Amino acid sequence: MDIAEIRDDFSFLDDWEDKYRYVIELGKKLPDLPDAERTERNKVRGCVSQVWLATRQNGDRLHFEGDSDALIVRGLVAILLAIYQDRTPKEILATDAREIFGDLGLKDHLTPQRSNGFVSMVDRIQSDAKAALAA
Repeated sequence: MDIAEIRDDFSFLDDWEDKYRYVIELGKKLPDLPDAERTERNKVRGCVSQVWLATRQNGDRLHFEGDSDALIVRGLVAILLAIYQDRTPKEILATDAREIFGDLGLKDHLTPQRSNGFVSMVDRIQSDAKAALAA
């Protein structure tokens, strides 16, 4: 699923309870992260929940796998992967996920802790993209 599909689906949902359910469903569809990837190195700092992001470079593109122990956060990971999956580091750095989350209305409906965790996840993805560019 890509971010355009998620935006379309969000536009059909009227209330925030339905939108939260949808985010949780996105998280449930996210493939499980292998235990071998649940390492300190892959752990995202700044999240209240446990969040892991594993990054691999495939040619000139970055591929991400992610997971969380919290359903809503797992759904946020799924949305971030829809935004950034298999893009070049330059494309990743040029894409503002915060703006996309704002467009979806998530920014105004997440708790401050979840918002901070989201920013930490975006920062981690962008940091990995910068490292890939520098390599």
